[in-house]
Amino acid sequence: MLSPAARAEAEARIRRRCAFGIGVVHVEEIDRLNIFGATMLAMTLAMEALCEAIGGCPDEALIDGNLTPHGRVPGWRWPARAIVGGDGKELAIGAASILAKEYRDRLMIEAARQHPHYGWERNKGYGSKEHLAALRMHGPTPLHRRSFAPVAQLEMQLHA
Repeated sequence: MLSPAARAEAEARIRRRCAFGIGVVHVEEIDRLNIFGATMLAMTLAMEALCEAIGGCPDEALIDGNLTPHGRVPGWRWPARAIVGGDGKELAIGAASILAKEYRDRLMIEAARQHPHYGWERNKGYGSKEHLAALRMHGPTPLHRRSFAPVAQLEMQLHA
């Protein structure tokens, strides 16, 4: 909901004032687990990083959504509360959302340098018209999820 400039400013303030952890799940794991499973794993990795950053663990994890990783990821070990629309209701969730979005956007800008045809510096990897046209013209990169429907369709056409 924030403009890119406002989000960048907020990220700088959050990084100065808060301890945090970021969890990154790579494309192969996303394809293996699916988006939901990868999201649950990323939350687990982020909590592990947070615990390391603060030298302990928080009493409770606040999760944006209606499900928590509890019982879904073997490494999840913290009490958690799911909050639908949590990024607009809880400052900690909103801050985490900003940190995650800015981190991912930087990854996509770096990926755009390696794979300039896809416009990732502009579309951040989402299925924009530009991205989908480049995918049809140049094919998928190692960074494309094979489970992403347009990639899966292209690969089916190539192997047909």
